[in-house]
Amino acid sequence: MNFRPSGAVDRLVAAALVLAFALAGWKISQRTPASPLTVPLSGPVAPVAKPPSQQLSPDGRFRFDAQFVSSSPGQAVHAASMVELNDGRLRAVWFSGSREGAGDVTIQTAVMDPASLRWGAESTLFDRNKLQQGLWRYVKKLGNPVIARAPDGALWLWMVNVSLGGWAGSSITWARSADEGFTWSAPHRLVTSPFLNISTLVKAAPVNFENGETGLPVYHEFVTKFGEVLRINSAGQVIDKVRIPGSRGSLQPVVLVSASEKAQIYMRAGNATALMASHTTDAGKTWAPTQVTAWPNPDSAVGGAVTNAGTQWLALNPAPRNREVLALLQTAAGGSFDGATPWLVESSANPQVRTSLTEYERLLSQELKARGAREDEVQAYVASARRQLCGDQSCSQEFSYPYLLQSRDGYLHLVYTWHRTRIKHVRLDPLQNLQAAQAAPGHAPASK
Repeated sequence: MNFRPSGAVDRLVAAALVLAFALAGWKISQRTPASPLTVPLSGPVAPVAKPPSQQLSPDGRFRFDAQFVSSSPGQAVHAASMVELNDGRLRAVWFSGSREGAGDVTIQTAVMDPASLRWGAESTLFDRNKLQQGLWRYVKKLGNPVIARAPDGALWLWMVNVSLGGWAGSSITWARSADEGFTWSAPHRLVTSPFLNISTLVKAAPVNFENGETGLPVYHEFVTKFGEVLRINSAGQVIDKVRIPGSRGSLQPVVLVSASEKAQIYMRAGNATALMASHTTDAGKTWAPTQVTAWPNPDSAVGGAVTNAGTQWLALNPAPRNREVLALLQTAAGGSFDGATPWLVESSANPQVRTSLTEYERLLSQELKARGAREDEVQAYVASARRQLCGDQSCSQEFSYPYLLQSRDGYLHLVYTWHRTRIKHVRLDPLQNLQAAQAAPGHAPASK
């Protein structure tokens, strides 16, 4: 016989649902007031003298230093982030393996000496086995790592990992270091939801609140994409989260703080149309509905930083269809990037046309050799790039997934994925006088 609930059971279920919604509403209304955001120190810091080895940007407007960070030939590398250490060195982290999503992917790190600008040999921080042992659960693959300074002076490291399915089934694991990244605590799961705790990913730098809490921008990919900001206490626990309204289809949010109560957020467009933006005027307790900016976004990540002088910077791929152009934008605190003239960092000769296989190999080999790679290393790097970015006859050049920070000496540092085979580091003086722009490939229009 078929069981049919009685009217009394129906009323009981309805009452339970009403009570659950009422409790949820009460919990939201009882949120503690948002602590003011930590604002970068005001006043410019003069950079140290520039070494003579600087190169000219593709558009001839500025100069910068460039070095490769990663040092393992033949690997697929991606999603770098970095932090300044107490002694002035930089520590970068990224993921590396035979391909993105493979079981052999590891979280790698290297440290740069600011005097020589040279990066040391890379080493492994975490792999699948280490996470499995620490979490007591199966780990299928690893992804984006983000390293940052905690308000108490320690280092945070957040990592994306998946136990079942693809990236939509991912969660975030974190660890802390009290010795500048030489050793790390056991890994812990970041609990972002009581239901399954999946589909939360990280890519961008956190922001800090004056009360010692951390705001971590994250995003979701299960069923639909959207961005939100987690509020994390000093013990690594999520105590609140706020979804960015109207951010459906957007991901990988970057937060730029302009005042103690004000910040802007910029997001990658999963629908491959334009860079998306929102803002807050109450220290992140609420965010304005997401708006479209004037900059195209080819479904690619952006990076951001706020300098000590209050200038806001974005790093992005400003072309509508691919990642063959990488540029920087700047604006005043809380200003708009619409109409900004890009600082062109790297570009293919013709971003609208795929590069022939022969020319692609020549271009990569030329730069790798110029930066000290041996012939066997060059062959391994090129083979890795071909495997990921080439068809039978042509290739797509790629300069993607940028990450920005300013060091205490005033320099702006950019790390990004170079042809999916190396992590590249660019250092520039953000206060340098710009030259008149020359004709350059991939110069995107400043507005629609």
